[in-house]
Amino acid sequence: MSTPAIRIAPSLLSADFARLGEAVRQCEAAGADLLHVDAMDGHFVPNLTVGPLVVAAIRPYTRLALDCHLMLAHPERYVDAFAEAGADWISVHVEAVAHLHRLLERIRTLGKRAGVVLNPTTPLEYAYEAIPYCDFVLLMAVNPGFAGQEFIPGVLRRIERLREFLERHRVVRDIEVDGGIHAGNLAEVVRAGATVIVSGSGLFRGNLAENLQHFRRLIADAVQQAPRPKGSSSQ
Repeated sequence: MSTPAIRIAPSLLSADFARLGEAVRQCEAAGADLLHVDAMDGHFVPNLTVGPLVVAAIRPYTRLALDCHLMLAHPERYVDAFAEAGADWISVHVEAVAHLHRLLERIRTLGKRAGVVLNPTTPLEYAYEAIPYCDFVLLMAVNPGFAGQEFIPGVLRRIERLREFLERHRVVRDIEVDGGIHAGNLAEVVRAGATVIVSGSGLFRGNLAENLQHFRRLIADAVQQAPRPKGSSSQ
């Protein structure tokens, strides 16, 4: 199994929504690998953000994959709409889905990468059971709902445990980590085993292009300092 480059996904939740198309273009020009879109319904999490209409609106502005994280009480009602709007990756919370296998299979049937999301204290066993049916696992490093929260340190061990599980079973999956990641803790997250880094304020606060390049340098240094996961998806 090969070791892919670690990918950076700016979280549009921290972008200026009045200039969202411009922010999307800036992310691509700065060298982002994909774009993270947080959909919140005010029920599963205490916030309201974007839906399929906004995804469809930004789709023409970029060739980057749109990574849509559905923080919704009934995600099964919306995956088709997000897929039609232009989402490339669609992830759903295990805490919100009664029939996870069925929903993951539906996302894949739509031709999209299917992801499983776990909140910071949700047992990792849920991810282990879902691995055969998903393409990536997203571990939340904050309690979902708002941008700008502090990274929960205990999540580092969760990343390590998931990486160890994948290596032990020789399974290739991306480990995506979202919440509170910035230049000060990025290296720890990479060394723990993350292969997709989601960052909002850590990238959008200040100069986006400079911040993204700084992330690249920190990632390169971290990869040299510690063993990497044995494999991950290259899609």
